Amino acid sequence: MDVVASAEDPLALRAHPGGGPYNTARTLGRLERPVGYLGCLSSDAFGARLRAGLEADGVSLAGVVATDRPTTLAMASLDARGAASYEFYAQGTAAPALSPSVALEALPRDLAALHVGTLGLVFEPVGEALEAAVGAVGGDVLVVLDPNCRPPAVPDPAAFRARIDRICERADLVKVSDEDLAFLRPGAAVLDAARSVLDLGPAAVLITRGDHGVVVLRRSGEVTIEVRAAQVVDTIGAGDAFGGGLLAWWHARELGRDALGDGTALLDATRFANEVAALTVERAGASPPRVADLPPGLGYGAVNES
Repeated sequence: MDVVASAEDPLALRAHPGGGPYNTARTLGRLERPVGYLGCLSSDAFGARLRAGLEADGVSLAGVVATDRPTTLAMASLDARGAASYEFYAQGTAAPALSPSVALEALPRDLAALHVGTLGLVFEPVGEALEAAVGAVGGDVLVVLDPNCRPPAVPDPAAFRARIDRICERADLVKVSDEDLAFLRPGAAVLDAARSVLDLGPAAVLITRGDHGVVVLRRSGEVTIEVRAAQVVDTIGAGDAFGGGLLAWWHARELGRDALGDGTALLDATRFANEVAALTVERAGASPPRVADLPPGLGYGAVNES
């Protein structure tokens, strides 16, 4: 759960369902794609709310593992621009509790894509579990990685960077912010850092740079996709919604990992993902849009209905 303190009154707290993969799954569900969530959810009241949020958005709970551990909390503080900073309360809680054996047993066998990232790759044993899941999926499965680095929560930066690099060797698409790259490749220029990630194996690296747009980096070169000006309420879940939006667009067109070689398709998917992220930051908490919320002209609804 994201427990959010407002910029005007730090003692005024509001709890929103959150967590990177959770937000991504809800985005896909709200965009009417078949999607499941793999992870532990608590039996406490917050866990019940998280479970209900997934169910309401059409996310399968087949991969959900029940635990009596309390729900993991992220304390989010907003600045005047709506940008969030976080402190995490994770030790002994639900989210880190997923073990490799349980994860592999719960992992569906009929996957088109697997999206992993955020603090799930930091905490243990869930980090080991997700790395095992990436290694276990078939060669035709599209693997997407979003590290979404939270440096204050990373106890061993070197080990974390090594894990990210190992997953990049299997990942087909990596989405990173410029802040992520600064943590993963200290001292390197943004594009140089992204190229070093690309060299590990992905077909493309998407660099999200806030108001400065998204750089789509492939071995053939890079293209910057501009973003529209948004009326920002807060930035919570924006990157997660971007990833979910991109996967939703991709799946709606029945594209697989081989289609990442089509630069035009990837650029169109990125433009759609930008709009999904923009709609998300215009609402409080991580609340991605539904199909009905999308502006006309994107073409998504027509494909979805077919």
